[in-house]
Amino acid sequence: MTGTRPWESPEITGWRRLRRNAVDRREGSVPLDGDWRFQLLPAPDAPLGEEWSSLVVPGPWTMQGTSDLPHYTNAQMPWPEIPPLSPAANPTGVHERDFDVPADWAGRRIVLQVGAAESVLIAEVNGRRIGIGKDSHLASEFDVTDTVRAGGRNTLRLTVVKWSDASHIEDQDQWWHGGITRSVLLYATDPLHLADVHITAGHDGSLRVDCQVRGPLPRGWYITGDLDGTALAQDTEFDRVNREDDRVSEFLGEARLSARVPDVRPWSAETPFLYGLTVRLHRADGSVADTSRHRIGFRTVRIRGRDLLVNGERVFIRGVNRHDFDPLTGRTVTEAQMRADLETMKRFGFNAVRAAHYPNDPALLDLADELGLYLVDEANIESHDHAHEIADDPRYLPAFLDRVSGMVLRDKNHPSVIIWSLGNESDYGANHDAAYGWVRRHDPTRPIQYEGAAKTDWFSTTVASDIVCPMYASMEEIVAHATSGKQTKPLILCEYSHAMGNSNGTLSDHWEAIESTPGLQGGFVWEFWDHGILQRLSDGRPAGPGTTDGFTAGVAAPGYRWAYGGDFGDTPNDGVYCADGLVFPDRTPKPAMYEHREIAAPLRLTYDAGLLRVDNRQHFRDLSWLAGEWELSAEAAGTRTAPAELPHVPPGGHADIPFPRELLDGLPTDHGAVWLTLRLSTAVDEPWAPAGTEVCTPQVLVPEGRPARGTGATPVRRIPTSGPGTSAGVVLDAEGRLVSPLLTAPPVLSLWRAPTDNDLLGGVAEHWHRLGLDDLVREHVSTDRHEDRVTVRCVYRTAGGVVEHQQAVSRLPDGGLLIEETAVLPEGVTDVARVGTVFETVGGPERMEWFGQGPWETYPDRRAGGPVGHHRARITELFTPYLRPQESGGRSGVHALSLLSDTGGGLSVRLDAPRQVSVTHHRAADLAAAAHHDELVPRRGCVVHIDAMHRGLGTASCGPDTLPRYRSGPGTYHWSWLLRAV
Repeated sequence: MTGTRPWESPEITGWRRLRRNAVDRREGSVPLDGDWRFQLLPAPDAPLGEEWSSLVVPGPWTMQGTSDLPHYTNAQMPWPEIPPLSPAANPTGVHERDFDVPADWAGRRIVLQVGAAESVLIAEVNGRRIGIGKDSHLASEFDVTDTVRAGGRNTLRLTVVKWSDASHIEDQDQWWHGGITRSVLLYATDPLHLADVHITAGHDGSLRVDCQVRGPLPRGWYITGDLDGTALAQDTEFDRVNREDDRVSEFLGEARLSARVPDVRPWSAETPFLYGLTVRLHRADGSVADTSRHRIGFRTVRIRGRDLLVNGERVFIRGVNRHDFDPLTGRTVTEAQMRADLETMKRFGFNAVRAAHYPNDPALLDLADELGLYLVDEANIESHDHAHEIADDPRYLPAFLDRVSGMVLRDKNHPSVIIWSLGNESDYGANHDAAYGWVRRHDPTRPIQYEGAAKTDWFSTTVASDIVCPMYASMEEIVAHATSGKQTKPLILCEYSHAMGNSNGTLSDHWEAIESTPGLQGGFVWEFWDHGILQRLSDGRPAGPGTTDGFTAGVAAPGYRWAYGGDFGDTPNDGVYCADGLVFPDRTPKPAMYEHREIAAPLRLTYDAGLLRVDNRQHFRDLSWLAGEWELSAEAAGTRTAPAELPHVPPGGHADIPFPRELLDGLPTDHGAVWLTLRLSTAVDEPWAPAGTEVCTPQVLVPEGRPARGTGATPVRRIPTSGPGTSAGVVLDAEGRLVSPLLTAPPVLSLWRAPTDNDLLGGVAEHWHRLGLDDLVREHVSTDRHEDRVTVRCVYRTAGGVVEHQQAVSRLPDGGLLIEETAVLPEGVTDVARVGTVFETVGGPERMEWFGQGPWETYPDRRAGGPVGHHRARITELFTPYLRPQESGGRSGVHALSLLSDTGGGLSVRLDAPRQVSVTHHRAADLAAAAHHDELVPRRGCVVHIDAMHRGLGTASCGPDTLPRYRSGPGTYHWSWLLRAV
């Protein structure tokens, strides 16, 4: 390797790096993690300096106080050089530490394993170069037997070059870092050792274990295995062909073990039952030379027609994409953090993960096996910016084959892995076909997917993808494909419902289409994390490992903020596009998580003709793991609860259950509509949640509280014109505006919202700006007074025409005010953000109580996860702190609300129909003007929006906008509301 530049040589995928395999060597190894000596050089060929600093390994240097900071791009490369070149300014980290090799390792084979390094690793031991590795997300192993001194002190130096030819195929939508990001360890084996173990376990109980030993082997050596203590049999037919004179083959050292397990308990995401398998290599005297332990699941995956089957059942894939991420340590995550990720996914109804866009740490696959999640294991290949050129570039062919085969060789024994992926967003070319052919030959038990191949022709049976796995296809497109009569493969969206900011609109509509259309089988939401890095405001640098006071419940603490692209001076960058997850950077769930939880609920509840029906939506499990409680809510009658006894319902079955009529006893006659909720929780401890963890809240409407046929929608009602409360000095000014000690700004028409990320990137925010909806001017006011009723008519001039607004205000006998409003939008004013009223209160109210959907945020096209009921929250808790400030905090289906101070005073609002309402301490203009939350100054009072119509959210930042039924059109809108002091 003398004289070469391996960081600009795509043909070099590694040098003296060992073949990857499925034998786990973590047990019994010597960890080398901790504090290392460190120097950051400006380029790979720069001379080493005299001074060393300290760095924690594993951990990228970009998060540990160096001059090289994180850099965010989505598709574009952060520098202009074309493949396979790298920039001259190329940060290079030199990591060095001393270590001791146990004395009893003398005479053994000793291996160094570096879990991951971004992007080119050059390893030296005791001043001697021992190897080179590429692929920032697979381990590199080197045989150091002849280099280290057993029983003595040794020096290890790992040099990591940040930018390389490999960077061009690791162009993924995430922060760029540099360094060693997974653990470093040392292990020892017998010189003759198990080189690989390949396990095939079917849900019918069939088991085959193929073993390899690097020969030549002495006479009499042999391999045994047991499954939870029961010995496996030698495959005599295999032995007859591959053995001679009672010796394992001297070339490969192959052996095969087999068994048929009676009454096997199959593995699935719902029932992740694991067995313990141990494989041993014996010397001729029977002593054990090497051991390989595995936790295996008996599981079969196959495609039949256009269905993906797990254990013979067509399963829905309720998936999410996941990157390695932590706001303090970047790409380095611990096993505890990975467990927390997967437990959170399970609690919110996800049963599948796409490892976007690279093989994850082996610990995550162990956890997916244990907790029960289907995995799409994806090779570390994405050449987004130069995809077309690289797909057919033979110089990159070795890298494609190396990365795909390395993933398969390492992960093939995990039951959680049900699909191999050839990578992401790299066009489609001969390099993909070659990789597909290798996988198909090595592991015929799993399907292979690659979106770039599948999108060339959804009907093709010859491209390198067994699954049609599009990105962000619309519902119309996927339904049309499935109903075309020409579909040949399962359709599972590899990315859909882009979770950027206040998003994931129409998620329930997607799943209505998927569940009702044969040929559609699910997909993976993009994505799990908001990639906000915790940044100190004092110096603008990453807070770094060990920070303990920087955030809570999704909110960065004073003195910090969540940084996104450009906040570290990184140019070029793609801004806030990295904040597109279902959880905040600290793993706090966003409201959209509750939407998915309800859509993916294991039980569905329906009501008809006085009967309740439960449907078991699971594929392999009955309902015995769930506990239930009935909850009945009516606006004028509070909340009542009663125990719920769930019937035995097999997977895919249903049963009728009696209505809990005792909850209706004694309801007042004017209680209004009644909502019945079945709150389901875990009955016993699950691997991913303790007993009592809420699982879902299916709900049905009982019209007027009388069990009768049909559910229907809550009817528009007449607001009662008498009730508790006083006028509290409420008067009308000369123009009919409400003036009150409770209000600092009178109610006016609102047609605009602080643009969401979807609004901005989807173009609708610019449409609103062109119309002038963000700066409405009230003009041509006329007032008509009649006794205690004042009617105010005005117009707002927009670029699309004149909007007419009428507000009739009637004083009620008890001093309250009834406000009846009408807005007329002309033909040129289309697709507005909202049609409604906004007003502001004085300071004082700090909590809200309401009857409607909640307790978390809901919107017209994202409301399945918010059951109707009585809710309460602090005003500050109503606001959702998306990384870039934007419209948030809305609640759908609100019938009535009260804004109260901590001493009890405040105001109440009753609505003519369930409406969209938001109450925060921020005006829309304040939110729109801020780039980060540290720039926001909350107002003392509350900003209250009551909307007759509110536009859906959609996912237009990347994917389809909201559906037409969630958008406004020209026409006349009516709404009314009752305001009282309390």
